[in-house]
Amino acid sequence: MKDIQSIHREEYDTSPDNPGPLIVSEAPGRMHFFGEHGEADGGLLLSMAIDRTIRVAMGSRKDSSLRFFATDLGERKRTTLINLKYKREDRWANFIKLAVHSFIERGYPVKGFNFTLAGEIPQQVGLASSSAIEVAAATALRDYFEPEMTDETLISLLKDASTGFFGRAESSVDRLVALKAKEGLFMVVDARSMTVRHIDPPLAGYRILLTDSRVPRLGVESELKQRRGDLRRGLDILSKTRPGASLRDFETEDLMESMGALPEQIRRRSLHIVQESRRVRDTEEYFRKGDLPAFAKLVYHSHESLRDLYEVSCPEIDWLVKRTQEIDGVLCSRITGLGFGGCTYTIIAADALGEYRRRLEDYERIFGFKPIIHEVSAAGAARVILREGSDADTSDE
Repeated sequence: MKDIQSIHREEYDTSPDNPGPLIVSEAPGRMHFFGEHGEADGGLLLSMAIDRTIRVAMGSRKDSSLRFFATDLGERKRTTLINLKYKREDRWANFIKLAVHSFIERGYPVKGFNFTLAGEIPQQVGLASSSAIEVAAATALRDYFEPEMTDETLISLLKDASTGFFGRAESSVDRLVALKAKEGLFMVVDARSMTVRHIDPPLAGYRILLTDSRVPRLGVESELKQRRGDLRRGLDILSKTRPGASLRDFETEDLMESMGALPEQIRRRSLHIVQESRRVRDTEEYFRKGDLPAFAKLVYHSHESLRDLYEVSCPEIDWLVKRTQEIDGVLCSRITGLGFGGCTYTIIAADALGEYRRRLEDYERIFGFKPIIHEVSAAGAARVILREGSDADTSDE
């Protein structure tokens, strides 16, 4: 299989003897163990970068054109710097365009570039493939323009530009995870301070499986928008007694005492976020003690909360999680991502993998969807993996 730099040279007709500056970077996908629906409120998350990446090869041009080639899709897009804007039909290329736009907005002397994209992150299942494209492209651009730029500055650059480019404000949690990950470690992500703490999970002998349910995810954004609105209304009511607080600053007892003031649906949504932040804190303690059974209970309680309080699960996902409780060697399982389908994660002993796969045959027979299993591990941060045609060529390929 050809490496991305060879494909890039062929696509743009450049010679390996005189390719001009060529930079190849990569960024990982990510998964959340807890907390994904509270990030907009500045919540806490337990997250992990996964060893599935997006790679971007980038070379400069002499004109002001921007050209994009996605090797996996066989698709090509193009624009110019003067016409650089979001276009729905450009799909994956929009995330590279955002990275270019962000450097233009900060005043860097951006000229034309050729980009080649390749990836192995499963799409449309909540593993942050879009953010990985942004971060991989931005990492290459940082290396080209200002290698000493901090991760924090790069995140700020992307966040500031995304509001104007996409027309919406976004959390930068996924960018933070991609830029701060460390191989083998989980991360406690503070979405309020935009900082991370790395923790070493005591999971020797266990594997982490992502199971794609293959459930079509239709109308998800409108459902999630409604839930986010419930959280805002809940916080408005709760913060009357504690100005400036976010949901993570409350405890379960606070919501119980506010039952008369909070409509029931809003109370349930808010309760999930409050308890989820507590689960992240408790996980740190349980990992320090090596108390995996206590951690497993948190995971199953979290899934029940996503099912019953936040209401983002579905029968297929619930079936997958419930079956894991019947298999010796499974530590825990839960939905991950935005919900309404997508993936579960399962932490499982190696000798239980065969039985788990056999149970999935029943899933396909009952629901008609053929699930896909991805075994993942905790990966390192986004990085430049090859630099050619500069004063200091480097490569770890």
